[in-house]
Amino acid sequence: MFEINLDTIRKYDKPGPRYTSYPTAPQFNDSFTAEHYLDEIGASNKHENLPDLSIYFHLPYCDTLCYFCGCNTIITRNRSRVNEYISYLKKEIDLLRSYLHINRQVGQLHWGGGTPTHLSPDEINDLATYIQTSFSFKGDAENSCEIDPRGLLKEHLIALRQTGFNRISMGVQDFSEKVQRAVNRFQPESLTRKVIDWVRELGFQSINLDLIYGLPFQTAESFADTVDKIIDISPDRIAVFNYAHVPWMKKQMTLIKEENIPPAEVKLTILKSTIEKLVNAGYEFIGMDHFAKPNDELSIALKEKKLYRNFQGYSTRSGLDLYAFGITGISQLENIYAQNYKTEKEYYQSLDKKVLPIAKGYTLSQDDHLRRYVIMKLMCDFELDFQSIERKFGINFAEYFKWGLDNLSEFQNDGLVKIDNNKIEVIGMGQLLIRNIAINFDGYIEKKIDSARYSKTV
Repeated sequence: MFEINLDTIRKYDKPGPRYTSYPTAPQFNDSFTAEHYLDEIGASNKHENLPDLSIYFHLPYCDTLCYFCGCNTIITRNRSRVNEYISYLKKEIDLLRSYLHINRQVGQLHWGGGTPTHLSPDEINDLATYIQTSFSFKGDAENSCEIDPRGLLKEHLIALRQTGFNRISMGVQDFSEKVQRAVNRFQPESLTRKVIDWVRELGFQSINLDLIYGLPFQTAESFADTVDKIIDISPDRIAVFNYAHVPWMKKQMTLIKEENIPPAEVKLTILKSTIEKLVNAGYEFIGMDHFAKPNDELSIALKEKKLYRNFQGYSTRSGLDLYAFGITGISQLENIYAQNYKTEKEYYQSLDKKVLPIAKGYTLSQDDHLRRYVIMKLMCDFELDFQSIERKFGINFAEYFKWGLDNLSEFQNDGLVKIDNNKIEVIGMGQLLIRNIAINFDGYIEKKIDSARYSKTV
């Protein structure tokens, strides 16, 4: 593992995209319609080797509002509202399924939110059974669900397990009660441990826990205590996210007092300590904010250079068409991105007309394809082979990416990358700063036509 130099982190801690897609979502436009989406689905159906499916379901409802949350959520306890939404998810399933080749199989399923376990056990069983009977699943399909232990019953997990789910992801954020109270998410350590015990008892194959640093009242000492407890719980994967305070985008973040947010120096100390603790405990650094045990599929994929990124983050299943269901969901096929409407009203109205609920999207150019490939290779493999890219895309790498290569000279001087005539290798702390490196191959930033406001890279 690389040695962490705080001065280097300070130097490069600037805003930048997370590159769960390229181009990034700010480039999506409303001239892209459901017809464009259907054209791409038709083209995908004609592939000689039919791509498997990755299907994502956005379940936006939550009981309470977490002040730090940057997700698309709806706070409600109105069960009829939830049931209406489920009925429209089924309509979207039926409509989209009618356009897909009958032989296409699901290799990956994910429920995200919001809080998927805001659904009752019976609602989980109903929706999951509908999905299972609507699609053909591969025998080794990766079926994951995000859960919230607050208000969770063992029956929720039983319903998930009985309907094919084999992976669980859960937010912890921080075990400090003071921090939890400040962000309106009270979740005692004892509750988290009880739910993890249930998950293991029921035979789920993998557990991921999410932490967030940079929340109000966090200190290096308090967060180190949380990390020690997480290591003791021993999940298969751990994500450690930097809290992005973006009150201009998420109004609930105005409820977090900025004077209570730890200063940059404390955040950097927390980050350094956390990485060192996790690596010393045997976890492998996957990239950016992800860690996994050495025998986990993510660690194996990293070693075999088979890692991939999509809107859910790092993944082991590349080459799948991603179809997203529900409000705000973003689908990703070979040549397009397509995003659903953001409000229930628009989403329902579209489905009532038997039209796929597409609000906006994007069709990739040849330049986009090239740059997406380069950025994803960098972020997943930490290296680039120029000749293989030149053969694949018919370009001269040094000429095409002169702007980016020139910018990397400073990174090379700081020992973050090694560059020769045929290769870029991200080394040492460069792996932690991979977003900063990837930015230099972003055509929209190069041309200064990306005006979005991004969170800081570290």
